[in-house]
Amino acid sequence: MPDTAAVAAVPIVSEKFRHPDVTAKGEPRAFVALTRLRTVWINTGSLCNLTCENCYIESSPTNDRLVYLTAAEVSEYLDEIGRERMPVEEIGFTGGEPFMNRDLPAMLADCLARGFRALVLTNAMKPMHHRKADLLALKERFGPALRLRVSLDHYQAEQHEWLRGRRSWVPAVEGLRWLAANGFTLDVAGRTLWDESEESLRAGFAELFRAEAIAIDAWDPGALVLFPEMDTARDVPEITVHCWQILGVSPDSMMCASSRMIVKRKGAEAPVVLPCTLLPYDPQFELGRWLAESHRSVKLNHPFCAQFCVLGRASCSAR
Repeated sequence: MPDTAAVAAVPIVSEKFRHPDVTAKGEPRAFVALTRLRTVWINTGSLCNLTCENCYIESSPTNDRLVYLTAAEVSEYLDEIGRERMPVEEIGFTGGEPFMNRDLPAMLADCLARGFRALVLTNAMKPMHHRKADLLALKERFGPALRLRVSLDHYQAEQHEWLRGRRSWVPAVEGLRWLAANGFTLDVAGRTLWDESEESLRAGFAELFRAEAIAIDAWDPGALVLFPEMDTARDVPEITVHCWQILGVSPDSMMCASSRMIVKRKGAEAPVVLPCTLLPYDPQFELGRWLAESHRSVKLNHPFCAQFCVLGRASCSAR
């Protein structure tokens, strides 16, 4: 006999995240205003050397839906930030795997020379290893203004490779070890899908860092960032304007209150601006060609808004 509660829930779930202004129950949808543009993300392209399980951006060696941004295109946005006197402090680089974009070192040098902090999200594998000389030169010139966040999904090889594929653990740990040995400013990003408490995860990473002589404090939430899972197939609640008070969460703490991301779609003449790193493909979240056009509220009309930001209380930005 079918579960009647589950059957009854199907139409409600299917109607969720359809209308930008109201939820499936007819309640006013929550929105987030841009309060201060602190972080601008550069998506360097969706190509990656890995095909990971449940990658929210579907990065792989063949996914080029987001093409490589060039250093010249990034420079135009940096010019805009300066010209419009935007309060941007940090430029983040994500992908795909950012080090697969040959212009990444030039982009980093441009950002850092203009006085921004730079954060690079990387799997620390072969593409990064090919850029060791560039990284050392950037660290010598700009020091701790350059930060790298290495994706290590678990503190044990078996779990990490279950998500990232065979033979992905050793080069990642080697890359992390090399960065630590050479004095780079580092974070590590793990995942929380395991049937394991946060305390257990942090203790496991702490032991790994100790064994590998990696100077990262696993008990610091800013140094070891544990990200919640995102899955569009899961039934998640929609966020209404009343949820802020119910959950005790401020809209100003959401990523889209202080961040924007720049992407270039395959076949497009120019890049576009999006509210955050999580929604690279959904056209309803395009905010215009330039950052100045993107200073408007974002309606939380996507499951990731609920899973990652509001209920997960996570952000991709640095501390």
